[in-house]
Amino acid sequence: MAILDIVKLPDPILRQKTRPVTKFDDDLQKLIDDMIETMRVAPGVGLAAPQVGKPISLTVVETLPDVDEDGNDIEGTRDLYVLVNPEIIWTSRDVADGIEGCLSIPGYLGEVERYETIRVRAQDRYGRKVRYRVHDWDARIFQHEIDHLNGALYIDKLTAPENFWTEEEFRAKFQRDDEEGEKVQTAVGD
Repeated sequence: MAILDIVKLPDPILRQKTRPVTKFDDDLQKLIDDMIETMRVAPGVGLAAPQVGKPISLTVVETLPDVDEDGNDIEGTRDLYVLVNPEIIWTSRDVADGIEGCLSIPGYLGEVERYETIRVRAQDRYGRKVRYRVHDWDARIFQHEIDHLNGALYIDKLTAPENFWTEEEFRAKFQRDDEEGEKVQTAVGD
């Protein structure tokens, strides 16, 4: 496996709609393995093929781990998904605001409204049809990654222009809000 270079804005591939995957060959399997390793090293929770310079409909997602009562990650509780040619086929009415980041827009975070629950139809890494129903942060990650496959970035979906910060500005805001007793959700990045 190899660590791939992550494409950053303003590279135009990030704004292109991807083409469907039709060949589930050894080259695709190697790309998937390399994307998983790259995502983990980055570190991120998702990575779409355009982010590594490939304009195909492929993304990998690794969910956040469960945590114990002390807030420590529980090993073995992350789920890994390989989504080939994914499409969202249903969304809940309920939406939630959350903070997102992106490996292709390093150093920034923004608040984005996402559906709380979605259903996705896709193919797995071998071309078999799969369907998933995901909730909360997992649904947020899936939506973020599928957006990449359609040439959309989280910065296109900010709740308001002022809800976009550098990581330093966000940390200062989070610490201030935390001191005032307000709850701020943690960031998701891919």
